[in-house]
Amino acid sequence: MRSVVRESIAAPCEVVFDLVHDYERRLEWDTLLSRADLEGGATRAARGVVATCVGRGWLAPFALSTVYVSFERGKVAAVKLVNRVPFFATWAASIRHAPTEDNEGSTITYTVHFTARPRWLRWIIEPIMGAFFRWETRKRLAALRAFLAKSRAS
Repeated sequence: MRSVVRESIAAPCEVVFDLVHDYERRLEWDTLLSRADLEGGATRAARGVVATCVGRGWLAPFALSTVYVSFERGKVAAVKLVNRVPFFATWAASIRHAPTEDNEGSTITYTVHFTARPRWLRWIIEPIMGAFFRWETRKRLAALRAFLAKSRAS
């Protein structure tokens, strides 16, 4: 299953990219997470670094550990799941950044690819999970946009 969400943000690609991958500041804007950490002594996100993110609310029991498989500042970062999580056989995501035509802002495109488990329930689980991801990602990116707008106004 593939799920894609785009959001326009009134900030340059590098600014948005840096904030999204700043794990010390992640919880200031991210509406989905209760915890976001880099593992193995890493202090910055980069290719090969493992990050663990824990959900908020009813998602609190779930922690996704992902490894950065691509990391090009201001352009793209991609991760893939490295731990076993209920309901996911596979999970990977990319976040792409592109400048707007006027170079005053940027467009962020968040793409998630996953397969659900158990396999015999994929036909029903994947559409539900895909709809949830799209809804939650829209909410998160709107919160990111609002956080950056507020930061720029201060």
